[in-house]
Amino acid sequence: MKLLYTTLFTLSLPLLIARLIWRGIRAPAYWHRWSERFGSCRQLATSKPVIWIHAVSVGEVEACRPVIGTLRNEFPEHQILITTMTPTGSARVKSVFTDSVEHCYLPYDVPFAIKRFLNNSHPQFGIIMETEIWPNLLSISHQRNIPLFLANARMSTRSEKGYARFARFAKQTLNNFAVIAAQSHDDKQRLQNLGANNKDVHVIGNLKFEINLPVSLSEQATAMRSIWDINRPVLIAASTHEGEEEMILNASRQIRSQHPNLLLIIVPRHPERFDRVAALAQKSGYKVLRRSQNRPCPSDIQIFIVDTMGELPLFYAASDVAFVGGSLVPHGGHNLLEPAALGRAVLTGPHFFNFNEITQQFIKANAALQVSNTEELAQTTISLLNNSQRRAEMGEAGLMLMAKSQGASSRLVNLIKYYLNHNEK
Repeated sequence: MKLLYTTLFTLSLPLLIARLIWRGIRAPAYWHRWSERFGSCRQLATSKPVIWIHAVSVGEVEACRPVIGTLRNEFPEHQILITTMTPTGSARVKSVFTDSVEHCYLPYDVPFAIKRFLNNSHPQFGIIMETEIWPNLLSISHQRNIPLFLANARMSTRSEKGYARFARFAKQTLNNFAVIAAQSHDDKQRLQNLGANNKDVHVIGNLKFEINLPVSLSEQATAMRSIWDINRPVLIAASTHEGEEEMILNASRQIRSQHPNLLLIIVPRHPERFDRVAALAQKSGYKVLRRSQNRPCPSDIQIFIVDTMGELPLFYAASDVAFVGGSLVPHGGHNLLEPAALGRAVLTGPHFFNFNEITQQFIKANAALQVSNTEELAQTTISLLNNSQRRAEMGEAGLMLMAKSQGASSRLVNLIKYYLNHNEK
């Protein structure tokens, strides 16, 4: 099965290159640094042992921040290398860590590229964030006695069914991990159902609960609100996907029937969609301003498009109600922890299967509300904008839930240290 997988992946390389070219039309950063995608990451200019962390994109980069802080305390003599798959992830690494870490793209999962990458980086061990399960990467690292730790692992019911179609191959692949640190007991059970060794799977909680936001963020948000008009109601729709913006714009029409001075902030998930979303809002008859225009947002602006990277927390902090996208369409939702960490009242659509456990926790704790369609989004937002006490209660419930759920980074690093101490060659 592994030979078949490798053959098919190798044959698909021309399609992957074509995809880079196509994506580069909208996001030119995809046209750069192709050699890294084939393992030619430059050799690290360090004599220090290397800890390698793979964080596929922006969300995983954010999730690994507390881990890196703990690793630096426990392994101060090591150099940290972060790999990503997307240019936005790469940009976030640079923004968050500046030159304190090394970065390159993770190569495609073909043996020659993986071997070249490992020859250049020489990691002592690796941490793979979320559920990035690449069979050749895992197998070759295992052959070279490079322990890999799967951190913040999640496995949805749908993903479990997909992997189960290749049960033997899935079991072999999962057991190349030294340790699997699952987010929840349900994730642990599904990974074990697929054949992961019971003694190697541990529940540590979710790293994303450990959000570290700048102290100055609230002050910046208050200053921004004062420019907009401190009393103006603000709804943010964040991490939106194709098909959602139309629904959100339609909901905003209904909201304006009671709150005519509503400011709707839209933050598309992918940079290549910025122009399209701005054009859609203008075509719908709204007065639109884009963040990249770098000018104040006057009172007659109805839609504010955030078309910059790394500023989402600021706009969450400046909002009254936060809708987390990817959930009105069947994409699977996005992480609602960031607005919760800022004490916002959080809304989600019905399609949050990628973040099911976290979202259900917040809904059960009355820290988030589920809306099923445009009408419910409008009516629920109106209700919250009319009730500041309820918004505050939801925000407080979210903050309490997050406070109770922290500590995963320390548990992960303790697992790594235990493994290394008991398996030194």
